[in-house]
Order: sequence, then C-alpha cells, then structure tokens
Amino acid sequence: MSLIGSDRVRAVVGLGATGLSCVRFLASKGLDFFVVDSRDNPPGLDQAKLLCPSDKIFTGDLSILETLGVTELYVSPGVALRTPVLARLAERGVSMRGDIDLFCDYVDAPFVAITGSNAKSTVTTLVALLLQACGKNAKAGGNLGPAALELLSPNTDFYILELSSFQLETTNALQADLACLLNVSEDHMDRYDSFYEYQRVKQKVYRGCKAAVCNKQDILTAPLLAEGVPVRSFTTKSPDLKEFGMLADGDGAWLCRGVERLYHTSQIALKGSHNYANVLASLAILELLGIDILSDGVGKVLSDFCGLSHRCETVRNYRGAAFINDSKGTNVGATLAALQGLGSVSNKNILLIAGGEGKGADFSDLIKPVSNFVRIVYLFGKDADRIAETLSGDTEIKRFDTLDQIVMSAANEVKEGDIVLFSPACASLDMYKNYELRGEHFVSLVSAL
Repeated sequence: MSLIGSDRVRAVVGLGATGLSCVRFLASKGLDFFVVDSRDNPPGLDQAKLLCPSDKIFTGDLSILETLGVTELYVSPGVALRTPVLARLAERGVSMRGDIDLFCDYVDAPFVAITGSNAKSTVTTLVALLLQACGKNAKAGGNLGPAALELLSPNTDFYILELSSFQLETTNALQADLACLLNVSEDHMDRYDSFYEYQRVKQKVYRGCKAAVCNKQDILTAPLLAEGVPVRSFTTKSPDLKEFGMLADGDGAWLCRGVERLYHTSQIALKGSHNYANVLASLAILELLGIDILSDGVGKVLSDFCGLSHRCETVRNYRGAAFINDSKGTNVGATLAALQGLGSVSNKNILLIAGGEGKGADFSDLIKPVSNFVRIVYLFGKDADRIAETLSGDTEIKRFDTLDQIVMSAANEVKEGDIVLFSPACASLDMYKNYELRGEHFVSLVSAL
C-alpha cells in the first residue's frame, strides 16, 4: 500500500458511478481535488457537491482543465484519453490515471484482475462465489459494480476485479496477484484506431502480475511474462498436463486438469461450451490461488450457479421452444460464443435476434455460425442493414422496427426444440439506456406471450 502524495493538483474527469467513487475516496482521504465533466448535468453531480466545494466543480466543458494547473487526472472509463484536451495535457506531462490505479495505491490484500471481450462478468462473479464457498472473504466488483474503490475494507481475503479495456487504458501499474485474459475479439472499434490497439490495451492486465491464466484457444490472450511466473491455460479441447480442458468418454464429457477428471458436465449448472470454458478458467484461477478445486464448496457452487442475468439466461419455454436472453452480448464475440455454445449443425434450430449500435465492428465472424446454426435472423436497430448485408446468404433474414414486433414474429414461427436467442452483437444505446433495460424489455415481451 502506498499513500497518495499531497503535493499534486488533482481532478476527477467524468462523473457517473466510477467518477463518483473516485470523488468519495479522495474526499475520505482529506485530499483536495477538482471535478470536471463535459456534461452540464452529469449523473452523480448532486452527490459530488456534498463532497467537494462548489467552486471546484466545473461542468459543460473539459477545456477548463488547462487553466487549473492540474498535475494528476483520474479519468473515468467513459472519457477517451484521445479527447483533445486530455491529449494536450498528457503531452505536457500530466499524469493520466483511473480508479484502478487509485485502488492499487491502497489495496492491502491479494487481488485478481479479470478482463476479456466476453464472459468477464460471469467469471468474476463465479470466482468470488467459489472463494466464498471455501470460507474466504472475497469481494467482486470493478466494471460490473460495485466500483473497485468501494470494495476496499479490512479483513478481506481476496478482491476479484472485472476490468474493461477503458479502465485498463488508465491503469499503469496493476501488479495483480493473478491476471486473467479470457478472450479477445472486436469490440469498441469506435474508440480504438485498430484491433491491434484494442488487444494491446487488454494485454495491460498482465503487467507486473504474479500469476496468469490465459485461453489456449485464443493466441491473443497469451501473456509475455518473466520466466518463473506461473501460468495456467484453459481450453474446451483435450488439455495438456497442467492445462484445464475437456475430455469425453463413454460416460459423457468431463472438465479436467490434465488427464484428471474433475467434474462431469452433468454436475455443472452452466451449459454450453462457452460456459464450460468459463468454469475451466475459474478453476484455473482457484488453483493458482491455492484453493482445493475438488472441495465440497466448489462442487456445490458449480451445481447451483446458473449464470448472470442477461447472459444466456433462459426466460421461458413457449410452444416447445426456449427463449434465451443474452442482451449482455454487446459485441460480435459474445454472440459468436453463444451461437457456438448452443448451436447444433444437425438441425439449425436457432432463431437469432440481433441488432443495435455496432460500434464500428466487423460482423463477418458471424457468417459461418449463422449459416451453420441459425434458421432465421431477426434484425432491428441502427446497424440492422449493415448486419443484413454482411450475413446475406442462405439464412432467412427479417428486419423490423421494434423488438416487440420481432418477439411476436418469432413466437409465431417457432417449432418444438427451437432456441430463440436474443444476442444482439451490438450495444443498446441507439434504442435503450443500457443492455439491462434492453434485456428486461425482451424478458417482459416473452413473459407476456
């Protein structure tokens, strides 16, 4: 733990949940700081006014930062470092930090940092539940909430942090006790100049880590670490000696460590190969933390944990078809994983609902799984036409103005054994405040059938 120096001129840039957590934390330490937001009335402004003098709060324009003599900025994830005023300040030597850097200044217990284009919320939550079931005081947060700084408290055994690429941009000295990069696929291409830049930011999770977990099936997750740093990899294929993977025999499929059978897939509440990968990653993390992965507590959590809301969540069965809410599938990689995990080449029984704000993504990775697994694609939202153009082929594509229209159409066209998969492959902001509200709308429509 290192205390923050008192000779710096600080500003929190951007409010919202993360920015407000920085405001609360700096105020609790008795430190002086400014609050600056480009919006006239940002979320959290009223709370910030209770913690920071009003003459140190500026809204409506970030350019005021250049007149305040700042030496250190705590930049919220929603504010890009390429914003012109921030870029100019960085060139002048102003430190660009984030809430995770501030967390690292004060954390005094081991912490796990988990990132990836997809599944990071599921794995973060699952690891925390597994540790808790083994008697550890483990707290999960970060990108999925609560904010990392709000987790800090005495007598904590482990912190499990989900980190977004936006948070990693402003994280300079993570030094996690264990770092995990689950997967890398195109996301937020409206924020990054290239896929390489996005991947490079994701790789920052490994900086200074004491142990690492990576995905053998995704070379972009492979860490470049000093010799002697323990690394475990996971795969849904046959594993090598120290890897976590899957084996099949006459009794079905098993989650394994090398050749050692750990759990039969019938013992795992999460279903689909993408979810088995999440469990394997979690078990690899636990092993490196020194936890007995065959304990009763671990087995019970795996048999009970059905996943997060809006993440391949079965809403109901209707006319013999399963309606699944995967509104958290906000990028192509997430929808790809859902299709591969749930699809069956033999019967093409998926009806896929997709669309929204594509964030500049390339949808071509969906061409093959849609052709293999999907009978009908229903599209709506801002980038529906672009997705339709990419997927045009032998799969029927239908476009609608609203999700209400899509659910009614799908309900009339399902057959017994079908899967209606709401996995948009896009952000929700063209039509909804967030993916949660989008998912709740889908759930309400399906429930009303």
